[in-house]
Amino acid sequence: MSGRRRFSWRSSGALLGLLGAAAGLLIFGDATTVNWRAASEAALRKPAGGPQLVSVEPFPAMEMEGEMCQWTPASASEGLFEALQQGSLTQPATAPARASQDVDRAPVRQIRDTYATYSAIALDLNTNEVFLQDENLFGIKVFDRMTSTPPGAQFSEPKRMLVGDKTKLEFNCGLYIDPKTGDMYSVNNDTTDMLVIFPRNAAGDIPPARTLKTPHGTYGIAVDEGKQEMYLTVEHQNSIVVYRKLAQGDEKPLRTIQGGGTQMEDPHGIALDIKNQWLFVANHGNARVRGADGTYGRFDPPSITVYPLQSSGEVAPLRVIEGPNTQLNWPASLFMDEERGELYVANDANDSILVFRATDSGNAAPLRVVRGPKTQIKNPTGVYVDFQNNELWVSNMGNHRATVYERTANGDALPKRVIRSAPADKLALAIGNPGAVGYDSKRDEILVPN
Repeated sequence: MSGRRRFSWRSSGALLGLLGAAAGLLIFGDATTVNWRAASEAALRKPAGGPQLVSVEPFPAMEMEGEMCQWTPASASEGLFEALQQGSLTQPATAPARASQDVDRAPVRQIRDTYATYSAIALDLNTNEVFLQDENLFGIKVFDRMTSTPPGAQFSEPKRMLVGDKTKLEFNCGLYIDPKTGDMYSVNNDTTDMLVIFPRNAAGDIPPARTLKTPHGTYGIAVDEGKQEMYLTVEHQNSIVVYRKLAQGDEKPLRTIQGGGTQMEDPHGIALDIKNQWLFVANHGNARVRGADGTYGRFDPPSITVYPLQSSGEVAPLRVIEGPNTQLNWPASLFMDEERGELYVANDANDSILVFRATDSGNAAPLRVVRGPKTQIKNPTGVYVDFQNNELWVSNMGNHRATVYERTANGDALPKRVIRSAPADKLALAIGNPGAVGYDSKRDEILVPN
């Protein structure tokens, strides 16, 4: 997932050696007794020279410092691996280093979510279909717009889906459907740095019709159909890149909006108001600051920044929506309702949909808030307004479902329909792309930073 969430996962057993993997956590075991402190001290005297896989099973003799296992630096890998092979750690620190060895074996077990989690949503009203971006299993699922999963059913089957290595879909988090052709534009956030485009009826494991090389960390997408321009947010660069809509290959952006003066801070969602020529951007609040002593980070409140649509360079926002009254908390996708002059926000960490006036500024309270147990909203990251049928659609990463409401829904509103892709009691594990793992033996918990 694009590194949006941090979780603590409770283990059903004791610690095994841990290896993080995309969309899952793999655990390997080997019945070897280890003195962790001796391993760390011995291995620090010998550089690893390369990445190593360490496989360990817990035992009572493991030494602790306080409540947590002692940290073993990455440079300790070689000495620890050698010790594991010998069954002890009595080898002198000055012993000659052995050549590294590959370990290729199946995991003892996996901790992963086997169901779809929906990061983005869009509709094709020409075919009466809803498209759901599955960031967990790297795919796109297409349902009939009127699909409604019965409460007692395990899940609803899609009409068709795109999934497989040939599709190049990975950590796909942004989705746009061409209102005329039905072409699918899918943003890959993390591992492939690529926008992939498919025809309307694409299904199975097929290659995209075309691809566009994008900056690392691209997230949101919006299109100006009149000017045939495509806007993409870039999280890590705190920027917006604007391409020709039909750009492909290594084509460069037409223009870029970037710089400290823009007040963009980890931008995610993006929406265009063509009528008023405004550009809206949702920011998580992770700032990159350049000072005399170099570049450093800073955490600011989440915000929505607004710019002239044709902006370029380091342009200051026209206005900023920010403050405790806004209820913004990891704002993800945005959707602009030009007809009513309203901006919809998928408010990820607050389990809510916020609706602001397009002219709001400062510490403004939302016009409406859709939130509560009846709504079934859980970690929403996608939002779409169907003007033709007066419906509000939400994709929820936290519970494997898309939910549909009246366009002007407010409060703890019941969905009109629910498309569910897992049993009703299954919450998403949301292990996205873990960079490391740890183990808290006191609480018997696996710690996974995403």
